[in-house]
Amino acid sequence: MGTSVLIASILGVVSTSLLISMSLRFGWATVLLGRPTDWHHARTGPVPRLGGAVLAVTFVVVEIYIAIFHPELRASTPGRNAVVMGSLAMFALGFWDDVRPLGAGWKLLGQTMIAAMVCYCGVGIEVAGTSIHFGGWGPILTIVWLVSLTNLINLIDGVDGFAGGISFMLMVLIAAVAHQHGNFELLACGMAGALVGFLWFNFPPARVYLGDGGSYFLGFQIGLYSLVNSHKGTIFVALIAPVFVLTLPVTDAFLTVARRGLRGLPLFRPDRKHLHHRLIAVTGSRRKLVLWVYAFNLVFLLMGLAAFWSRGKWVPILTGAALLLLFLCAGSFAFSRRWFAIHRVVRSSLKMREEIQYALSLTRWLELESRRTASPDDMWPDLVFAAEKLGFASLKLTLQGEHRFWQRHSGSLGIARRRFDCPNSNYGSLEFTGPGCPLRRSALGQVSDCDNDCVKSTGGCLADPRLFETVSELLVESWSRSAAQWNGHGFPLRFKSAGPQASGTENGFIYTPTLGAPASRRRVAGLPGGS
Repeated sequence: MGTSVLIASILGVVSTSLLISMSLRFGWATVLLGRPTDWHHARTGPVPRLGGAVLAVTFVVVEIYIAIFHPELRASTPGRNAVVMGSLAMFALGFWDDVRPLGAGWKLLGQTMIAAMVCYCGVGIEVAGTSIHFGGWGPILTIVWLVSLTNLINLIDGVDGFAGGISFMLMVLIAAVAHQHGNFELLACGMAGALVGFLWFNFPPARVYLGDGGSYFLGFQIGLYSLVNSHKGTIFVALIAPVFVLTLPVTDAFLTVARRGLRGLPLFRPDRKHLHHRLIAVTGSRRKLVLWVYAFNLVFLLMGLAAFWSRGKWVPILTGAALLLLFLCAGSFAFSRRWFAIHRVVRSSLKMREEIQYALSLTRWLELESRRTASPDDMWPDLVFAAEKLGFASLKLTLQGEHRFWQRHSGSLGIARRRFDCPNSNYGSLEFTGPGCPLRRSALGQVSDCDNDCVKSTGGCLADPRLFETVSELLVESWSRSAAQWNGHGFPLRFKSAGPQASGTENGFIYTPTLGAPASRRRVAGLPGGS
């Protein structure tokens, strides 16, 4: 069996490396370049998302090798066909999203249906230990486990080498567990080898991404292997060992859901506020971050192995050690030390909630209104109306080298400025400035951050840098989606005319809207497309 394990691992490395090399050399990956709406990725260059397709092909190659040279293993492994078909189905769902983005609701529905199909085929959580029987709850727990693992791997796929490295450690752990139970050992070793080949191209700076197809494929497999390896042992030990390796993703998921839920943001909205994004700002390098994460997770990999070898006896001690290590790490970073003041974090997030809900309603209106405009040029006054109502001090839109500029009034003072370059260059760039706080000024006359009285008086003020950052991101995401609708209809995203010169250095004009009706319903002097 040792020789077969080595052959399966080498087959995974060679197959993945050759496929990726050939794809990059002959340009097969052109169709899978980074999607134009992926704001949450740290990289903005065109990186092909073909990792999932390559891993799926390697998965089939290793399975064919096992079927030819070790047919007795396939025959003696319960639920084998369900695992293979379910994994490929989950890859297909993610691959579809890579080629043509799906909504979060549709993806969750597809994941649930695939997990239910696998559960129907006999793979699931039924018994924990020797005395606890889940009965009718077994299928529900199985689906929750599989969908959670699928999305956990997808959640951490935001930095080069991050998700691939953690998945490799999980495959090594699963291979060790499978060696004892006799389930999927060769296939897990083959996928571990495939991830080594993939990481050669995915380590920062990445030349290939996993894509949703790859992250769904790996996460679903990890969840499945954990279940099938529990058939000859206790479910508790088989499931708790991978959880140690997933400590960082689980922590990130908990904090992400809590942050978005408290602030009223959609739970499945991608952003750049995950732990790995914050750690990049601390380390200053993606490569340093990935190496640090590998070292961190190696400790938890050893904990997972210890939990398995002790048959669960050491789990309480290992859990305490894991929590202590997390607290020590959290206390070493400035951004995470603030989390210990839970009451302050919760209070601050709840104060932002109403303003964010208002921003979400306006951005939704902007997207719907863009479908009613006569031309893409008419979307500018609607964008200005949204920016005005949200409280921005100024807004600048650049399309094809031409500018449109609006500011609230000549005396408005902006204390924060952010520029967004749309991932699709055809959608242009947006630049916002936030207003100064009218209720709080320092001794020098400069505006400082909002205090509690200011927020209570204004119902939410964009002088708060966190609120300014979130609302500006929501507005630019809405603009990108609105522009994508017109781009899909074949209309060029450019202004009809350059417009009159502004009294300043801006090439464009200063537009001061009149309060009352939406901008698209008002006649605006010098504005192309006004009605």
